[in-house]
Amino acid sequence: MENFHRTYTLKAGKMGEIGFEIGNVDGVQADCLHISFSIEKSSSKSPNDAKIQIWNLSPENVDILDTKDCIIELMVGYDSVNAVAIVGAVSSAETTNDNADRMTELSVVDGMVALRDTIISVSINGVVDSKMVYQMIADKMGLPLILAEELTFCIIPNGFSFIGKGKDALQKIADANGHSWTIQNQIIHVTLPGRPIASQGFLLNSDSGLISIPKKISINVGTGTEKAVTGWEVEYLLNAAIGINDIVKVESKKVNGYFLVHKVTIDGDNLEGDWKCTAQLLEIKTG
Repeated sequence: MENFHRTYTLKAGKMGEIGFEIGNVDGVQADCLHISFSIEKSSSKSPNDAKIQIWNLSPENVDILDTKDCIIELMVGYDSVNAVAIVGAVSSAETTNDNADRMTELSVVDGMVALRDTIISVSINGVVDSKMVYQMIADKMGLPLILAEELTFCIIPNGFSFIGKGKDALQKIADANGHSWTIQNQIIHVTLPGRPIASQGFLLNSDSGLISIPKKISINVGTGTEKAVTGWEVEYLLNAAIGINDIVKVESKKVNGYFLVHKVTIDGDNLEGDWKCTAQLLEIKTG
């Protein structure tokens, strides 16, 4: 992959409506607004979030960002190869003067509207396939659903009933199956704990973008210190396609093997400074 031309596109607007699009919309060489971002993603139930700064947006586009629950999609990469870095709702937008320029800073939260607003009231009698319940919850939340290939689903013999928030319904059915769930780019992902969302993965070595020596770290995967496990931190040239619960194969002088992405930070500025990812990796559970 060539890493010379940093490119991005950012779309904004109400769900299902046309708002605006900025960035390298008309080709790599097109002039585009200055943007910087820092995106935090993890496998926890807490939603992913991002800080995005944009310089010299038009007043009309700033007004679109100020509309309630405006949705942002940011894609970043190189030349014509971009991947989704974050999709979510704008939780705050503030425009200030930055010397002779105007800078608009956005806070974006992945899955914010669905997590905040979805209330589920359901009662199903008889024998219930829990896989069907997952799909019903996702439909109510208005989010697509991706189920890991290796999952099995329990049969609930005496019906299923629930009244409450959609995220709590997800947790109830995940607990019944021994599954884990997370929301990534406005999509519900369901996996086995410590296992990948897909069987295919990514290679990280010096040729594919690895830019630092992997560092052994302690990673907290639960709510207490007893849940701390040993993992690895790696830095690599920005590749937003590598997401949470993806497999990465690391090839380096210090560590080699297959790992699971537990957390990733995507930092970038299309004009200067960082254009990289920092990921926390865990050994993939077997069995």
